[in-house]
This record gives sequence, structure tokens and C-alpha cells, in this order.
Amino acid sequence: MRVDYSIGEVAPYINWIYFFHAWGSSSMPLTDRQQLQAEATERLTRHAGHYHTHAVFLLFDAYSDGDDIVVSSGEMKDEGEKRIPCLRQQQQGSDYLCLADFIAPAGCSAYANKIGVFATTVDPGMETDFDGDPYEKMMMQLLADRLAEATAERLHETVRKTYWGYAPDEQLTIAEMLSEQWQGIRPAVGYPSLPDTSLNFVIDQLTDIRQIGIRLTSSGAMKPHASVSGLMMAHPEARYFSIGKIDRCQLNDYARRRNVPVSLMSKFLGGNIL
Repeated sequence: MRVDYSIGEVAPYINWIYFFHAWGSSSMPLTDRQQLQAEATERLTRHAGHYHTHAVFLLFDAYSDGDDIVVSSGEMKDEGEKRIPCLRQQQQGSDYLCLADFIAPAGCSAYANKIGVFATTVDPGMETDFDGDPYEKMMMQLLADRLAEATAERLHETVRKTYWGYAPDEQLTIAEMLSEQWQGIRPAVGYPSLPDTSLNFVIDQLTDIRQIGIRLTSSGAMKPHASVSGLMMAHPEARYFSIGKIDRCQLNDYARRRNVPVSLMSKFLGGNIL
């Protein structure tokens, strides 16, 4: 399923805290931050009719098999089952969590037997149309980043209440949504629980992210840079965590499950290897 949004539809879902952080203005006086936000809001209004954001989402039947999430659906680009290999915490003092823990095993009629896979992005012009003005380019790049995240927030709300419908009576304000008070989690590729950016190749196989204009580099990084991809999980006890460091044994096993040479996976996960 593809969804296209106007800037006006997703702008209310922007988390301005991260905008200020990226700008390096978190320690600015309040009046300066307010002025910066006013400038950013003026750009959003000015360009509202010119640029759009885009999302793709599919809901799959799923079950866990060890540390893999196995998905199947007639909507997939290729029929049959596909695996989303995950990593597990293994450092002493952690809870030894893996995202697959929040998906029911095969044959179990538990609640968590589905998973959402998504990606969001912006029109590429938001990153390329302002090269002649460094200030404007920086402003629009940071707004593009926030709009891609805001699109994921807006999409996730609709998924919870309608497409998946596991929280049809949810009545959260946008502020409550931005503080993640909804049920479930939305782990993004490249973030602590999914640190392997090359998982975007798996997400592309499942959803065809090219249909919304996303292209992948050899490492799985997304272009436009202002893009977000990841999973949506509904288990009421699901929570975010950081994989942290993994040893060579898990690296070798993960590379096998991803069907990627260990030497290449070492490059993708360099910062996570003991």
C-alpha cells in the first residue's frame, strides 16, 4: 500500500525537539528557538503546495523462528515466506532481548502474529533544490528529515487505528504520540534495535521502496537521505532497546542467516562488534 501526503497533512506531527537538536540550537534562549521554529514553519507553508511526502506499508502474517521473523503474504513482491533476521542483546546486564521475541512462534495463536513493514520519504527536490543557498539548504534538509519522521508517525497512527486496526479506539494527542504512548513499537533500520542498515535490502524485497522514490546504496543507506524504514509491532509488552556489542559467534550466525559474507557483515555492523 502506497500513501502520499501533503506537507500540511504531516507537518503537525513534526517533533521539533529533534529539529532543534539537529540544528544545534538546543541550548539557545527560548526566544531564539521560537524565531527559528517560526522561520521553519514559514518554509513549510511556502512550499506546502510544491513538495510531498510518501509512504509504503504492508502488513504480513508473521511468526518467530529463533531470532528470525518469518513473514508471508500474497501481497509480497515474490510469493512465499521471507525472513527478517534480527540480532540479540548479549552483553552482561542486558535483558538479552531480540525483536523476534515480540512475535509469536509458529502454531501459536497468540496476539502477536502479524508485523508491519514500512518506509517513508520526501520529494528529492527538498534536498537538491537549494544548493545555491547554504542556509536555505540546511533549513530544508533538516525539515525534510523531520517530515520523513512525521510521515512515519502519521502513517503509524492510521495503521494502528485502521489498516491493522489493533487500537481502533486510540485517542492520543499528537504530543502523546510523539512521546510514544501508543501500543507497540516502530523500530527503524539503523537505530539501536536494528543497527544493520543493509536490512533495507530485505525491506525493499518485501515492499518495493523504489515505488516511492527510495534508492539504496551498496551499504543499504537510503536516498533521499530524508527517509525512514522499519517495522511496526503491536505486542503490548514490546519495547525499544539497544543491541549494543555482539561477539564473533553471533556475527557469524547473523551473517549466515542474512546470507551475506562475514567480512561484508563486519563492515555493516562494525560499531556493534566486540
